[in-house]
Amino acid sequence: ENGCHLLFNDARQKQENQITAIRRFIQQQVDYIVLMPISEAGWDSVLQEAKEADIPVILVDRRVDVADQSLYAAHVGSDFLREGQRAAAWIEQAFQEAEEPVRIIHIQGTLGSTAQLGRTAALEEALAAHKNWELLARLDGDFTQAKTYEVMTQYLSSLPGRGEIDVVYCENDNIAFGALQALEEQGYTCGRQGVNIITFDATRGALTECLNGRISLAVECNPLLGPLVEEVIQTIEAGRTPEKHHYVEERVFTREDLTKALIERREY
Repeated sequence: ENGCHLLFNDARQKQENQITAIRRFIQQQVDYIVLMPISEAGWDSVLQEAKEADIPVILVDRRVDVADQSLYAAHVGSDFLREGQRAAAWIEQAFQEAEEPVRIIHIQGTLGSTAQLGRTAALEEALAAHKNWELLARLDGDFTQAKTYEVMTQYLSSLPGRGEIDVVYCENDNIAFGALQALEEQGYTCGRQGVNIITFDATRGALTECLNGRISLAVECNPLLGPLVEEVIQTIEAGRTPEKHHYVEERVFTREDLTKALIERREY
């Protein structure tokens, strides 16, 4: 209806599959390539091939680390460092009167991805700034519920007794769901009266758990990037140069911010 024909490839969380797909799209002489890079490094060669074929590449959600910024036309997505800083600000507010150390478990997403790098950097900044914040463990959840459940269960089982945990900083909703499952199976209570789960994405499932009190804070990562991608394409079609970075608007949610009606109205 909008005059576009979409070719779609699911790379299944593997960068090599993405690179293969880009080369296939170049062979098919597409007009634009829209890429959500798995990780930031390793893109110079294939993006150079797209540039030589005169095919603009638009990055969505995540960014790439390339020496030549002209290898992509624009980036559309979230400010992941800002997301993490907003989560850290909530921890600071929630524990401003704490006399004991604030004990934190950090579960990272796919290592090297833009979301992981930004959210991790924000927590590291906050840990350095707050001497009473204690990092108990940093685990690799790879943005999946199954991996997180596995590593969190292993960590909790390795403790000599039931450990004191104040915050679990989960770098997306899937990680939060895996952490919740592992914690509750080990007898922990999750929520403001127990272990505070912080998550990023704020999908309906996470917001429901936030409304129910099991998740303390949900930081939105707005996935509705299509309209901004369309704006970039229209700008290029009109012969103009688009802005290099476009950031979507995002919110943070606690239990007090939510109702069932609000959650039902959301698009994701």
